[in-house]
Amino acid sequence: MTRTHETSPEKDSNAERSAADSPARELPGKFVTPIAFGTILQPLNSSMIAVALVSIRDVFDAGTSVTWLVSALYLATAVAAPAMGRIADVLGPRRTSLAGLLLVGITSAIAPFAPNIATLVVCRILIGIGTAAQYPCGVAMIRRAADQLRARPNNALAAIAVCSQVTAALGPTLGGLLVGVFGWSGVFWVNVPLTLIGALVIIWRGPADPPVQRGRGRLTALRQIDPIGIVLFAAAITALMFWLLSLADVPQWWWLAVAVPATALAAWWCLRVRDPFLDVRLLGKRALSFTYVRTIVTYTAFYCVFYGLPQWLEETRDLGPVGAGLVVLPISAVGVVSTLLANRLQRRRSPRAALIAGTAALCVGGLLLTVPRADSPILLLLLIAAVLGVPNGFNNIGNQQAMYAVTPAERMGAASGLYRTSQYVGANLAAALLALVIGDHADDIGLHHMGLSIAALAAILLATSLFAAHRERRRPRS
Repeated sequence: MTRTHETSPEKDSNAERSAADSPARELPGKFVTPIAFGTILQPLNSSMIAVALVSIRDVFDAGTSVTWLVSALYLATAVAAPAMGRIADVLGPRRTSLAGLLLVGITSAIAPFAPNIATLVVCRILIGIGTAAQYPCGVAMIRRAADQLRARPNNALAAIAVCSQVTAALGPTLGGLLVGVFGWSGVFWVNVPLTLIGALVIIWRGPADPPVQRGRGRLTALRQIDPIGIVLFAAAITALMFWLLSLADVPQWWWLAVAVPATALAAWWCLRVRDPFLDVRLLGKRALSFTYVRTIVTYTAFYCVFYGLPQWLEETRDLGPVGAGLVVLPISAVGVVSTLLANRLQRRRSPRAALIAGTAALCVGGLLLTVPRADSPILLLLLIAAVLGVPNGFNNIGNQQAMYAVTPAERMGAASGLYRTSQYVGANLAAALLALVIGDHADDIGLHHMGLSIAALAAILLATSLFAAHRERRRPRS
Protein backbone atom coordinates (compact mmCIF):
# COMPACT_ATOMS: atom_id res chain seq x y z
CA MET A 1 0.00 0.00 0.00
CA THR A 2 1.08 3.56 -0.65
CA ARG A 3 2.31 5.45 2.34
CA THR A 4 0.24 8.56 2.80
CA HIS A 5 2.60 10.30 5.24
CA GLU A 6 -0.38 11.54 7.23
CA THR A 7 0.34 13.58 10.32
CA SER A 8 -1.75 14.85 13.16
CA PRO A 9 -3.06 18.42 12.93
CA GLU A 10 -0.74 19.47 15.72
CA LYS A 11 2.33 18.10 13.93
CA ASP A 12 1.22 19.58 10.63
CA SER A 13 0.72 23.01 12.17
CA ASN A 14 4.18 22.92 13.70
CA ALA A 15 5.95 21.75 10.54
CA GLU A 16 7.46 25.13 9.77
CA ARG A 17 9.01 25.26 13.24
CA SER A 18 11.05 22.13 12.52
CA ALA A 19 14.15 24.19 11.75
CA ALA A 20 14.18 25.44 15.31
CA ASP A 21 14.18 21.86 16.63
CA SER A 22 16.93 20.54 14.34
CA PRO A 23 20.54 19.96 15.42
CA ALA A 24 22.71 23.03 15.99
CA ARG A 25 25.56 21.87 13.72
CA GLU A 26 25.46 23.00 10.10
CA LEU A 27 26.15 20.72 7.15
CA PRO A 28 29.93 20.59 6.50
CA GLY A 29 31.18 22.80 3.69
CA LYS A 30 32.76 19.86 1.84
CA PHE A 31 29.22 18.68 1.03
CA VAL A 32 27.81 22.13 0.29
CA THR A 33 30.28 23.11 -2.45
CA PRO A 34 29.67 20.23 -4.90
CA ILE A 35 25.92 20.38 -4.34
CA ALA A 36 25.71 24.12 -4.94
CA PHE A 37 28.08 24.12 -7.94
CA GLY A 38 25.81 22.01 -10.12
CA THR A 39 22.83 24.30 -9.55
CA ILE A 40 24.50 27.24 -11.33
CA LEU A 41 23.96 25.65 -14.75
CA GLN A 42 20.24 26.32 -15.06
CA PRO A 43 20.21 30.06 -14.22
CA LEU A 44 23.40 30.51 -16.24
CA ASN A 45 21.94 28.90 -19.36
CA SER A 46 18.65 30.70 -19.01
CA SER A 47 20.30 34.15 -18.82
CA MET A 48 23.37 33.81 -21.10
CA ILE A 49 21.27 33.07 -24.18
CA ALA A 50 19.69 36.55 -24.08
CA VAL A 51 22.83 38.19 -25.49
CA ALA A 52 23.32 35.51 -28.17
CA LEU A 53 19.86 35.64 -29.74
CA VAL A 54 20.67 38.36 -32.27
CA SER A 55 23.76 36.52 -33.53
CA ILE A 56 21.89 33.22 -33.77
CA ARG A 57 18.99 34.88 -35.60
CA ASP A 58 21.38 36.37 -38.17
CA VAL A 59 23.39 33.17 -38.70
CA PHE A 60 20.35 30.94 -39.19
CA ASP A 61 18.04 33.63 -40.63
CA ALA A 62 15.63 32.45 -37.95
CA GLY A 63 13.40 35.50 -37.49
CA THR A 64 11.06 35.34 -34.48
CA SER A 65 11.55 31.57 -34.12
CA VAL A 66 14.80 32.34 -32.27
CA THR A 67 12.72 33.11 -29.16
CA TRP A 68 12.05 29.37 -28.89
CA LEU A 69 15.61 29.01 -27.65
CA VAL A 70 14.41 30.76 -24.49
CA SER A 71 10.97 29.17 -24.19
CA ALA A 72 12.23 25.65 -24.95
CA LEU A 73 14.61 25.63 -22.00
CA TYR A 74 11.94 26.96 -19.61
CA LEU A 75 9.41 24.40 -20.82
CA ALA A 76 11.89 21.53 -20.61
CA THR A 77 12.99 22.53 -17.12
CA ALA A 78 9.44 22.94 -15.84
CA VAL A 79 8.49 19.47 -17.08
CA ALA A 80 11.73 17.67 -16.28
CA ALA A 81 12.51 19.02 -12.80
CA PRO A 82 9.93 16.90 -10.90
CA ALA A 83 10.65 13.90 -13.13
CA MET A 84 14.40 14.07 -12.51
CA GLY A 85 13.66 14.64 -8.84
CA ARG A 86 11.64 11.43 -8.66
CA ILE A 87 14.40 9.53 -10.45
CA ALA A 88 16.79 10.91 -7.84
CA ASP A 89 14.49 9.69 -5.05
CA VAL A 90 14.60 6.16 -6.46
CA LEU A 91 18.03 5.76 -8.07
CA GLY A 92 19.97 8.24 -5.93
CA PRO A 93 20.52 11.99 -6.35
CA ARG A 94 24.27 11.72 -6.91
CA ARG A 95 23.88 9.34 -9.87
CA THR A 96 21.01 11.36 -11.31
CA SER A 97 22.94 14.61 -11.00
CA LEU A 98 25.96 13.10 -12.77
CA ALA A 99 23.71 11.78 -15.56
CA GLY A 100 22.23 15.25 -15.98
CA LEU A 101 25.70 16.82 -16.14
CA LEU A 102 26.74 14.27 -18.77
CA LEU A 103 23.68 15.13 -20.88
CA VAL A 104 24.42 18.86 -20.65
CA GLY A 105 28.09 18.40 -21.48
CA ILE A 106 27.55 16.20 -24.54
CA THR A 107 24.68 18.30 -25.89
CA SER A 108 26.62 21.55 -25.40
CA ALA A 109 29.57 20.10 -27.33
CA ILE A 110 27.27 19.16 -30.22
CA ALA A 111 25.09 22.31 -30.28
CA PRO A 112 27.64 24.63 -32.02
CA PHE A 113 27.51 22.32 -35.06
CA ALA A 114 23.70 22.48 -35.37
CA PRO A 115 22.72 22.82 -39.05
CA ASN A 116 19.50 24.78 -38.39
CA ILE A 117 17.49 26.53 -35.70
CA ALA A 118 15.24 23.50 -35.10
CA THR A 119 18.24 21.35 -34.16
CA LEU A 120 19.48 24.09 -31.85
CA VAL A 121 16.08 24.22 -30.14
CA VAL A 122 16.27 20.45 -29.58
CA CYS A 123 19.70 20.96 -28.02
CA ARG A 124 18.26 23.60 -25.69
CA ILE A 125 15.54 21.14 -24.67
CA LEU A 126 18.14 18.50 -23.81
CA ILE A 127 20.20 21.07 -21.91
CA GLY A 128 17.02 22.04 -20.04
CA ILE A 129 16.44 18.43 -19.03
CA GLY A 130 20.03 18.01 -17.85
CA THR A 131 20.11 21.27 -15.90
CA ALA A 132 16.66 20.51 -14.46
CA ALA A 133 18.17 17.58 -12.56
CA GLN A 134 20.61 19.68 -10.58
CA TYR A 135 18.30 21.58 -8.20
CA PRO A 136 16.09 18.66 -7.06
CA CYS A 137 19.15 16.40 -6.87
CA GLY A 138 20.95 19.07 -4.88
CA VAL A 139 18.14 19.41 -2.35
CA ALA A 140 17.81 15.62 -2.12
CA MET A 141 21.58 15.29 -1.50
CA ILE A 142 21.32 17.97 1.17
CA ARG A 143 18.50 16.07 2.86
CA ARG A 144 20.40 12.78 2.70
CA ALA A 145 23.62 14.27 4.09
CA ALA A 146 21.80 16.30 6.77
CA ASP A 147 19.85 13.26 7.98
CA GLN A 148 22.94 11.04 8.05
CA LEU A 149 25.10 13.61 9.86
CA ARG A 150 22.23 14.99 11.97
CA ALA A 151 23.11 18.48 10.78
CA ARG A 152 21.10 21.54 9.87
CA PRO A 153 20.56 22.15 6.12
CA ASN A 154 20.27 25.94 6.35
CA ASN A 155 23.73 26.87 5.09
CA ALA A 156 23.45 24.46 2.14
CA LEU A 157 20.01 25.75 1.11
CA ALA A 158 21.28 29.31 1.42
CA ALA A 159 24.30 28.43 -0.77
CA ILE A 160 21.97 27.17 -3.51
CA ALA A 161 19.93 30.37 -3.33
CA VAL A 162 23.06 32.55 -3.47
CA CYS A 163 24.43 30.63 -6.45
CA SER A 164 21.16 31.16 -8.29
CA GLN A 165 21.19 34.89 -7.53
CA VAL A 166 24.80 35.40 -8.60
CA THR A 167 24.77 33.34 -11.79
CA ALA A 168 21.46 34.78 -13.01
CA ALA A 169 22.94 38.28 -12.59
CA LEU A 170 26.30 37.47 -14.17
CA GLY A 171 24.83 35.36 -16.99
CA PRO A 172 24.28 38.22 -19.48
CA THR A 173 27.72 39.70 -18.72
CA LEU A 174 29.48 36.36 -19.14
CA GLY A 175 27.40 35.61 -22.21
CA GLY A 176 28.36 38.94 -23.78
CA LEU A 177 32.05 38.19 -23.28
CA LEU A 178 31.69 34.69 -24.71
CA VAL A 179 29.76 35.89 -27.76
CA GLY A 180 32.36 38.63 -28.32
CA VAL A 181 35.26 36.14 -28.27
CA PHE A 182 33.79 32.90 -29.63
CA GLY A 183 30.56 33.98 -31.33
CA TRP A 184 27.12 32.62 -30.36
CA SER A 185 28.56 29.12 -29.89
CA GLY A 186 30.46 30.37 -26.83
CA VAL A 187 27.32 30.21 -24.68
CA PHE A 188 27.22 26.47 -25.39
CA TRP A 189 30.97 25.73 -25.25
CA VAL A 190 31.23 27.13 -21.73
CA ASN A 191 29.00 24.32 -20.42
CA VAL A 192 31.58 21.68 -21.34
CA PRO A 193 34.26 22.62 -18.77
CA LEU A 194 31.59 23.58 -16.21
CA THR A 195 29.93 20.16 -16.39
CA LEU A 196 33.31 18.42 -16.27
CA ILE A 197 34.32 20.35 -13.16
CA GLY A 198 30.90 19.81 -11.60
CA ALA A 199 31.04 16.06 -12.20
CA LEU A 200 34.54 15.74 -10.77
CA VAL A 201 33.62 17.73 -7.66
CA ILE A 202 30.45 15.66 -7.07
CA ILE A 203 32.39 12.40 -7.53
CA TRP A 204 35.04 13.64 -5.12
CA ARG A 205 32.87 15.25 -2.44
CA GLY A 206 29.21 14.52 -3.15
CA PRO A 207 27.23 12.47 -0.59
CA ALA A 208 27.17 8.81 -1.64
CA ASP A 209 24.01 7.10 -2.92
CA PRO A 210 22.75 3.74 -1.67
CA PRO A 211 24.07 0.65 -3.51
CA VAL A 212 22.61 0.02 -6.98
CA GLN A 213 19.77 -2.50 -7.00
CA ARG A 214 20.33 -5.58 -9.16
CA GLY A 215 18.15 -8.22 -10.71
CA ARG A 216 14.48 -7.77 -9.85
CA GLY A 217 15.45 -4.72 -7.86
CA ARG A 218 15.91 -2.80 -11.10
CA LEU A 219 12.35 -3.61 -12.21
CA THR A 220 11.08 -2.48 -8.83
CA ALA A 221 13.05 0.75 -9.18
CA LEU A 222 11.52 1.37 -12.62
CA ARG A 223 8.04 0.94 -11.17
CA GLN A 224 8.88 3.35 -8.37
CA ILE A 225 9.95 5.95 -10.91
CA ASP A 226 6.47 5.56 -12.46
CA PRO A 227 7.17 6.36 -16.15
CA ILE A 228 3.44 6.48 -16.98
CA GLY A 229 2.89 9.07 -14.28
CA ILE A 230 5.82 11.10 -15.62
CA VAL A 231 4.37 11.06 -19.15
CA LEU A 232 0.92 12.12 -17.92
CA PHE A 233 2.42 14.92 -15.82
CA ALA A 234 4.57 16.04 -18.75
CA ALA A 235 1.50 16.26 -20.99
CA ALA A 236 -0.41 18.26 -18.36
CA ILE A 237 2.35 20.75 -17.52
CA THR A 238 3.37 21.19 -21.18
CA ALA A 239 -0.20 22.08 -22.16
CA LEU A 240 -0.45 24.44 -19.20
CA MET A 241 2.82 26.18 -20.05
CA PHE A 242 1.85 26.62 -23.71
CA TRP A 243 -1.44 28.16 -22.61
CA LEU A 244 0.36 30.52 -20.25
CA LEU A 245 2.81 31.49 -23.00
CA SER A 246 -0.10 32.30 -25.31
CA LEU A 247 -1.60 34.74 -22.80
CA ALA A 248 1.05 37.31 -23.68
CA ASP A 249 -0.27 37.47 -27.27
CA VAL A 250 -3.46 35.70 -28.39
CA PRO A 251 -4.78 33.26 -25.74
CA GLN A 252 -5.02 29.73 -27.13
CA TRP A 253 -7.74 28.29 -24.92
CA TRP A 254 -7.58 24.86 -26.48
CA TRP A 255 -4.29 24.29 -24.64
CA LEU A 256 -6.19 24.76 -21.39
CA ALA A 257 -8.79 22.28 -22.65
CA VAL A 258 -5.94 19.78 -22.93
CA ALA A 259 -4.28 20.72 -19.63
CA VAL A 260 -7.34 20.27 -17.41
CA PRO A 261 -8.23 16.66 -18.35
CA ALA A 262 -4.53 15.75 -18.52
CA THR A 263 -4.08 17.05 -14.98
CA ALA A 264 -7.12 15.11 -13.78
CA LEU A 265 -5.85 11.94 -15.46
CA ALA A 266 -2.38 12.38 -13.96
CA ALA A 267 -3.88 12.90 -10.49
CA TRP A 268 -6.11 9.82 -10.90
CA TRP A 269 -3.15 7.70 -11.95
CA CYS A 270 -0.96 8.90 -9.09
CA LEU A 271 -3.70 8.09 -6.59
CA ARG A 272 -4.18 4.53 -7.80
CA VAL A 273 -0.59 3.25 -8.23
CA ARG A 274 1.51 1.95 -5.39
CA ASP A 275 4.59 4.11 -6.00
CA PRO A 276 3.43 7.26 -7.81
CA PHE A 277 5.73 9.70 -9.54
CA LEU A 278 4.07 12.51 -7.56
CA ASP A 279 2.38 11.61 -4.30
CA VAL A 280 -0.62 13.90 -4.73
CA ARG A 281 -1.64 13.09 -1.16
CA LEU A 282 1.26 15.31 -0.11
CA LEU A 283 -0.46 18.20 -1.86
CA GLY A 284 -3.35 17.63 0.51
CA LYS A 285 -1.04 18.96 3.22
CA ARG A 286 -1.97 22.60 3.30
CA ALA A 287 1.54 23.78 4.18
CA LEU A 288 3.10 22.18 1.08
CA SER A 289 0.39 23.06 -1.45
CA PHE A 290 0.26 26.64 -0.20
CA THR A 291 4.05 26.87 -0.52
CA TYR A 292 3.77 26.02 -4.23
CA VAL A 293 0.99 28.59 -4.74
CA ARG A 294 2.97 31.20 -2.84
CA THR A 295 6.05 30.40 -4.96
CA ILE A 296 4.06 30.89 -8.18
CA VAL A 297 2.78 34.29 -7.03
CA THR A 298 6.20 35.35 -5.71
CA TYR A 299 7.95 34.51 -8.97
CA THR A 300 5.23 36.20 -11.00
CA ALA A 301 6.21 39.42 -9.22
CA PHE A 302 9.95 38.64 -9.47
CA TYR A 303 9.92 38.05 -13.23
CA CYS A 304 7.81 41.17 -13.77
CA VAL A 305 10.71 43.12 -12.26
CA PHE A 306 13.33 40.98 -14.02
CA TYR A 307 11.85 41.59 -17.50
CA GLY A 308 9.73 44.73 -17.12
CA LEU A 309 12.15 47.13 -15.44
CA PRO A 310 15.02 46.66 -17.95
CA GLN A 311 12.53 47.13 -20.78
CA TRP A 312 11.45 50.50 -19.33
CA LEU A 313 15.07 51.53 -18.70
CA GLU A 314 15.93 50.87 -22.34
CA GLU A 315 12.82 52.17 -24.08
CA THR A 316 11.76 55.14 -21.94
CA ARG A 317 14.75 56.08 -19.78
CA ASP A 318 16.90 55.54 -22.92
CA LEU A 319 19.83 53.93 -21.12
CA GLY A 320 20.52 51.22 -23.68
CA PRO A 321 21.17 47.56 -22.82
CA VAL A 322 24.48 48.20 -21.02
CA GLY A 323 23.11 51.03 -18.89
CA ALA A 324 19.95 49.08 -18.08
CA GLY A 325 22.03 46.09 -17.04
CA LEU A 326 24.12 48.20 -14.68
CA VAL A 327 21.06 49.85 -13.11
CA VAL A 328 19.39 46.53 -12.30
CA LEU A 329 22.61 44.98 -11.00
CA PRO A 330 21.82 46.05 -7.38
CA ILE A 331 18.78 43.77 -7.47
CA SER A 332 21.01 40.70 -7.61
CA ALA A 333 23.76 42.14 -5.40
CA VAL A 334 21.36 43.06 -2.61
CA GLY A 335 19.57 39.75 -3.21
CA VAL A 336 22.71 37.86 -2.22
CA VAL A 337 23.02 39.85 1.02
CA SER A 338 19.31 39.45 1.81
CA THR A 339 19.62 35.70 1.26
CA LEU A 340 22.28 35.49 3.97
CA LEU A 341 20.21 37.69 6.32
CA ALA A 342 17.09 35.63 5.62
CA ASN A 343 18.98 32.44 6.41
CA ARG A 344 19.92 33.82 9.83
CA LEU A 345 16.37 35.04 10.47
CA GLN A 346 14.60 31.80 9.64
CA ARG A 347 17.24 29.78 11.50
CA ARG A 348 16.57 31.75 14.68
CA ARG A 349 12.81 31.93 14.21
CA SER A 350 10.97 30.23 11.32
CA PRO A 351 10.53 30.31 7.52
CA ARG A 352 7.33 32.28 8.11
CA ALA A 353 9.34 35.19 9.58
CA ALA A 354 11.49 35.35 6.42
CA LEU A 355 8.37 35.24 4.23
CA ILE A 356 6.67 38.06 6.12
CA ALA A 357 9.80 40.21 5.79
CA GLY A 358 10.15 39.32 2.11
CA THR A 359 6.55 40.02 1.10
CA ALA A 360 6.54 43.30 3.05
CA ALA A 361 9.71 44.40 1.21
CA LEU A 362 8.18 43.31 -2.11
CA CYS A 363 5.11 45.42 -1.43
CA VAL A 364 7.31 48.45 -0.72
CA GLY A 365 9.37 47.79 -3.84
CA GLY A 366 6.26 47.56 -6.00
CA LEU A 367 4.99 50.90 -4.68
CA LEU A 368 8.39 52.50 -5.35
CA LEU A 369 8.06 51.51 -9.02
CA THR A 370 5.22 54.04 -9.29
CA VAL A 371 7.71 56.88 -8.62
CA PRO A 372 10.17 56.91 -11.58
CA ARG A 373 9.64 59.09 -14.64
CA ALA A 374 11.50 59.30 -17.93
CA ASP A 375 13.78 61.98 -16.50
CA SER A 376 14.35 60.40 -13.06
CA PRO A 377 17.97 60.56 -11.84
CA ILE A 378 20.09 57.45 -12.01
CA LEU A 379 20.70 57.50 -8.26
CA LEU A 380 16.96 57.17 -7.58
CA LEU A 381 16.75 54.22 -9.98
CA LEU A 382 19.71 52.52 -8.28
CA LEU A 383 18.08 52.96 -4.86
CA ILE A 384 14.80 51.47 -6.11
CA ALA A 385 16.72 48.55 -7.64
CA ALA A 386 18.46 47.96 -4.31
CA VAL A 387 15.12 47.87 -2.48
CA LEU A 388 13.77 45.41 -5.07
CA GLY A 389 16.68 43.11 -4.28
CA VAL A 390 15.67 42.76 -0.62
CA PRO A 391 12.59 40.52 -1.09
CA ASN A 392 14.39 38.08 -3.40
CA GLY A 393 16.55 36.49 -0.72
CA PHE A 394 13.87 36.45 1.99
CA ASN A 395 11.16 34.96 -0.22
CA ASN A 396 13.49 32.43 -1.83
CA ILE A 397 14.87 31.16 1.48
CA GLY A 398 11.46 31.22 3.18
CA ASN A 399 9.64 29.26 0.46
CA GLN A 400 12.51 26.83 0.00
CA GLN A 401 12.77 26.09 3.71
CA ALA A 402 8.98 25.77 4.08
CA MET A 403 8.97 23.16 1.30
CA TYR A 404 11.92 21.33 2.85
CA ALA A 405 10.35 21.27 6.33
CA VAL A 406 7.10 19.51 5.38
CA THR A 407 8.36 17.06 2.73
CA PRO A 408 9.27 13.45 3.66
CA ALA A 409 12.89 12.56 2.90
CA GLU A 410 11.93 9.86 0.38
CA ARG A 411 9.95 12.43 -1.67
CA MET A 412 12.39 15.33 -1.45
CA GLY A 413 13.60 15.10 -5.05
CA ALA A 414 10.15 15.15 -6.65
CA ALA A 415 8.85 17.81 -4.25
CA SER A 416 11.78 20.15 -4.87
CA GLY A 417 11.42 19.55 -8.61
CA LEU A 418 7.80 20.64 -8.40
CA TYR A 419 8.99 23.70 -6.48
CA ARG A 420 11.17 24.53 -9.49
CA THR A 421 8.20 24.04 -11.81
CA SER A 422 6.21 26.52 -9.71
CA GLN A 423 8.87 29.14 -10.40
CA TYR A 424 8.50 28.75 -14.17
CA VAL A 425 4.73 28.85 -13.99
CA GLY A 426 5.26 32.20 -12.28
CA ALA A 427 7.61 33.28 -15.08
CA ASN A 428 4.98 32.61 -17.72
CA LEU A 429 2.28 34.34 -15.68
CA ALA A 430 4.63 37.34 -15.46
CA ALA A 431 4.91 37.44 -19.25
CA ALA A 432 1.12 37.52 -19.51
CA LEU A 433 0.84 40.20 -16.83
CA LEU A 434 3.47 42.38 -18.51
CA ALA A 435 1.63 42.10 -21.82
CA LEU A 436 -1.50 43.31 -20.05
CA VAL A 437 -0.06 46.24 -18.05
CA ILE A 438 2.86 47.33 -20.30
CA GLY A 439 2.02 46.12 -23.79
CA ASP A 440 4.42 46.68 -26.67
CA HIS A 441 6.13 49.77 -25.24
CA ALA A 442 7.20 50.22 -21.62
CA ASP A 443 6.30 53.83 -20.89
CA ASP A 444 5.92 55.51 -17.49
CA ILE A 445 2.27 54.53 -17.12
CA GLY A 446 3.06 50.90 -17.92
CA LEU A 447 5.86 50.84 -15.33
CA HIS A 448 3.56 52.33 -12.70
CA HIS A 449 0.83 49.82 -13.46
CA MET A 450 3.40 47.05 -13.17
CA GLY A 451 4.49 48.40 -9.78
CA LEU A 452 0.91 48.53 -8.52
CA SER A 453 0.33 44.95 -9.73
CA ILE A 454 3.44 43.76 -7.89
CA ALA A 455 2.39 45.62 -4.74
CA ALA A 456 -1.08 44.04 -4.93
CA LEU A 457 0.34 40.52 -5.29
CA ALA A 458 2.72 41.15 -2.40
CA ALA A 459 -0.08 42.55 -0.23
CA ILE A 460 -2.12 39.37 -0.76
CA LEU A 461 0.86 37.20 0.18
CA LEU A 462 1.60 39.37 3.21
CA ALA A 463 -1.99 39.21 4.44
CA THR A 464 -2.12 35.42 4.14
CA SER A 465 1.26 35.02 5.88
CA LEU A 466 0.22 37.29 8.75
CA PHE A 467 -3.10 35.46 9.10
CA ALA A 468 -1.34 32.08 9.14
CA ALA A 469 1.15 33.36 11.73
CA HIS A 470 -1.72 34.66 13.88
CA ARG A 471 -3.51 31.31 13.74
CA GLU A 472 -0.28 29.49 14.55
CA ARG A 473 0.30 31.64 17.65
CA ARG A 474 -3.24 31.00 18.90
CA ARG A 475 -3.10 27.25 18.30
CA PRO A 476 -1.95 25.33 21.42
CA ARG A 477 1.30 23.42 20.95
CA SER A 478 1.35 19.68 21.37
